[in-house]
Amino acid sequence: MTPLFRLTARLIRAIRREDGTASIEFVLTFPIVFSMFLMSLESSILMTRQMLLDHALDESMRGIRLGQYPGLDHDMFKDIICSQAHLFPDCPNVIRVELTPVSKTTWNLPDAAATCVDRSAPIQPVTNFAQGPQNSLMMVRACVVVDPFFPGVGLGLRLHEDPRDGYALVATSAFVNEPGAGI
Repeated sequence: MTPLFRLTARLIRAIRREDGTASIEFVLTFPIVFSMFLMSLESSILMTRQMLLDHALDESMRGIRLGQYPGLDHDMFKDIICSQAHLFPDCPNVIRVELTPVSKTTWNLPDAAATCVDRSAPIQPVTNFAQGPQNSLMMVRACVVVDPFFPGVGLGLRLHEDPRDGYALVATSAFVNEPGAGI
């Protein structure tokens, strides 16, 4: 037998063998399935954080409506919300809170875009925290900027395109300043 013939015979036998064909399927499908898993986990964490922020803002609003916080100021309000929301690391530094009165004659709402923390700026702009007179409708917004849990995969990769270097979660609530309430 000539060396060329032996090489050709070995190649034909190697092509006909079926050893390792399952590993090819695994290599092709595993990254897709695993990235789908990580995207669903990222989405679950995002929704859990959003729900916790909404709940914390609602609980804080309940305390304000019941008059539990006399002499409320911006920092105290941030601390109250952060004590209710448990899944935000360094919460007082990543949350921005707006408290804005809504005119009952024009019903003009504040700007649709919430003011969030800009991590690239060393100094943060002042947010509106006007406590408003009694019997006035007040709108409260809390914005938290958090990092994606898996920044390099799927949903986390898309969310990471935000210029604030994270993704913003915004919760909004409204209440009426009752006579003798906490604000």
